[in-house]
Amino acid sequence: MLKAILLYLSRQKGIQDFMLNFGVTRKVVNRFVSGERMEDGLVAVKKVNSEGAIATLDHLGEETSEPEEAKAAAGVYLNALDLINENQADTNVSVKPTQVGLKIDKKLCEENFARIIERAKEYNNFVRMDMEGSDCTQDTLDVFYSLREKYDNFGIVIQTYLYRSEKDVEDILKAGGRIRLCKGAYKEPKEIAFQRKQEVDDNFVKLMKRMLKSGIYHGIATHDENIIKKTKDFAGENNIPRESFEFQLLYGIRTELQHQLVREGYKVRIYIPFGMQWYPYFMRRLAERPANLFFFLKNFLRA
Repeated sequence: MLKAILLYLSRQKGIQDFMLNFGVTRKVVNRFVSGERMEDGLVAVKKVNSEGAIATLDHLGEETSEPEEAKAAAGVYLNALDLINENQADTNVSVKPTQVGLKIDKKLCEENFARIIERAKEYNNFVRMDMEGSDCTQDTLDVFYSLREKYDNFGIVIQTYLYRSEKDVEDILKAGGRIRLCKGAYKEPKEIAFQRKQEVDDNFVKLMKRMLKSGIYHGIATHDENIIKKTKDFAGENNIPRESFEFQLLYGIRTELQHQLVREGYKVRIYIPFGMQWYPYFMRRLAERPANLFFFLKNFLRA
């Protein structure tokens, strides 16, 4: 119930406008968001690099409504890739399809992604196509497959709470695509998505095993220590080298776990967001873990 309420609030524009301008909230948000400027994101990247991890940089924002706005969002990523190269930062970028025009026009979204992927290719870098709500899933995959015919330096995200994800994983593997596997952070109806945590977890483990045996480099994105252990065990039992996949974790969450995985010799990538439009992302992080909400309330009451 609490998760559903928080996910509902993440879509409320009036509350978003209030929170974006409320100083106390912004101080707490700094735990989960590296800052409002691209330079803040790069500082965070360099820090995690110094701790033995790699990163993916995400400019917060979604659902642009005008073509020029979508084009400008793509421009932010072009600039980010330039700065990543100049600063020799070990990070790629993650891009939300609706941020670069998916809900305006699929062709526009594809063109903007192509610009970003081309720039990344110049620098021998990589682009991750994020996955959003289920209303965008098929359109996102359509754009992915179209671009996959031209580029191989980009991948996609699959969410294990959707029933369709097993088939999607099989299709992406056949196309040689790289996958970031996560549970999913949106509220979805029972007609299309598992509602019980155990079902989502079981599907995650099933798809993780299929991905690791594919011989393609993938990202296992979770803070769930039980799933992390099962991933380690499966890789060990099947002689899958640690360098053939990576664990992905969110900035500011379970940093002790991040450090532990690095010490154990696993490749670890930290998802580092930056930008002004942090509210929806922040609310989804509160919905994912009660500990995050407790942290927010404790600091809110201290203010």
